[in-house]
Amino acid sequence: MAPPDDWYTGWPTGVLLGRARQSYRTAVRAALAEAGFDDLPRNGPYLIGGIVRTGKPLREIITQLRVSKQTAGQLVDTLVLRGYLERTVDSEDRRRITLTLNERGHAAAAVVRSAVDLVDARLVERVGREQFALTLATLAALIDLASEAPDRNDA
Repeated sequence: MAPPDDWYTGWPTGVLLGRARQSYRTAVRAALAEAGFDDLPRNGPYLIGGIVRTGKPLREIITQLRVSKQTAGQLVDTLVLRGYLERTVDSEDRRRITLTLNERGHAAAAVVRSAVDLVDARLVERVGREQFALTLATLAALIDLASEAPDRNDA
């Protein structure tokens, strides 16, 4: 027997968001494995995708991961060792290190983007473009609420 159309009623929104994220995680992991990028660490797709998608500095993207500096450093080291990022000395300030995606990193980012786009397209097929746009607007509002909330670590 199929679950009712409104099976999600009564579930906390946060729980639904976590379970919904699994659709993306599963699709991305499968696409990466199929393309030969199965050695990308857990937060690697987020990091390399963020570099390509936003063009923001690596430090800012890592901050959004909400991991410790040690964990972030280990992630970057792993991405360098596995051939997704290149570490070079800044030509203007030799004390600084520059991290950039190399060809393999860009290829993996393209696979991630394609997998995410496929999930989005399947979602639009199910709920329609207008409902999908409303979902995006709702998620954006939820993200805005999080940025307005006081950081408990500041107390």
